[in-house]
Amino acid sequence: MLRILRQIVRTGLVSEPAPAPDEALRAQAPAIQDEILRLLGRALAIRQVDAGSCNGCELEIHALNNPYYNLEGLGIRFVASPRHADLLLVTGPVAKNMEQALRIAYEATPDPKLVVAVGDCGCTGGIFGESYASCGRVANVIPVDVAVPGCPPPPLEILKGILTAVAARAPG
Repeated sequence: MLRILRQIVRTGLVSEPAPAPDEALRAQAPAIQDEILRLLGRALAIRQVDAGSCNGCELEIHALNNPYYNLEGLGIRFVASPRHADLLLVTGPVAKNMEQALRIAYEATPDPKLVVAVGDCGCTGGIFGESYASCGRVANVIPVDVAVPGCPPPPLEILKGILTAVAARAPG
C-alpha cells in the first residue's frame, strides 16, 4: 500500500485541464430561459427515451445536465414519466422490441407534444436501417418535429434541436 501511495505522489495529476467557460453561452442563458417561459409559461419538461441506441447520444444528453451546460439553469428539466413531459427526446433506431413502448410513451405525453429525434440512428436509422430487428428511424413509428443528426451530436446541437422544436410549436 505504501508503494502505491509513493507512486501516486511521484506521478502527480495526469488529467487534462478543465475547459474554459463559454461566455457566449453564459450570456445567452437568461434570454433562452425567458424565451422558454414566454413560449410555454413554465419550465420545459423532457422525457428521454432510448429506443435502441448504442448510448453515445445518451452520454451527450447527460452532458447537458452537467455544470458546464447547466440545462436546468435554462428552465429545462428531465422527468421520469411521459405524463409529465412536454417533449420526447428519442435516441437510437427503434428496435422492434421498443416499438410499442415508444408508442405508449408518445400517447402518454400530453398535447401539445414535441418529439426530437437525436443522432444519425434516430434521424435515418443509421448503420442499422430497417431490418427484422429494427423499425429504423424514429419517424417510422411516431411523428418527429425536429431531427438532430450526428454520431453522436454534440450537446450544443442537441440543445439547439430542443429549442428549435419549442420555437416551432410556439403560438403566433
